[in-house]
Amino acid sequence: MKDLRRYLVLKYVQYLVLSSANAVSTCLGLLGSLYALITLQSAKVSSKSTAVLISSLAKADILVSVSVVAEVVAWTFGVGLSSPAFTSALLQNLLTANTHISCLLLTCVAFEAYLITFFPTESRHLRTVKNARMTSRVIWILVTAECALFQTDDLKMSSASAPSLNPCVLWFHFSSTAAALLRSLSYFLGILLRIANVYIYYKIFFSMSNR
Repeated sequence: MKDLRRYLVLKYVQYLVLSSANAVSTCLGLLGSLYALITLQSAKVSSKSTAVLISSLAKADILVSVSVVAEVVAWTFGVGLSSPAFTSALLQNLLTANTHISCLLLTCVAFEAYLITFFPTESRHLRTVKNARMTSRVIWILVTAECALFQTDDLKMSSASAPSLNPCVLWFHFSSTAAALLRSLSYFLGILLRIANVYIYYKIFFSMSNR
């Protein structure tokens, strides 16, 4: 449907074109995701692998909603936080999880569009609802594990005065190294995903133009 295609364009701009999030793009993204979820419930939308990926993409914005609502409540009612540093890190990691999940799912949608354009018959056994659901689950699990590691690294600060041989401290040291590596890899992976998406849609655009 045209509405879902417009939604995908919005999300591509939000996550793979803009260098950083801002209030306008975040609000538009949340509204677009809400509309997409409502649209996907329509009987006019067939249950295909692309629809599954788009649904998972829209649901990822729940993480943004939780973060935004928590910050608004704390600011409006002056809620005191027992561990503001931990809470701030948690809210930031929710936004990070949303960004990473969305970028990976958008790339999956782009790759599926590539298969449909160039290998429609050969790729039919890959473009199934079952595979789309499994792909979405794997992405959610991996990104959740990544952000859990980031949160553990942020906890390290509150345990800095603990004995160095404490098992928790040793785990924090390991998680700190792993988190630093993941953050650097995430940056380069983001660049690679942008290049891959541009290349895929470049190929699709010129293929459709030549027909």
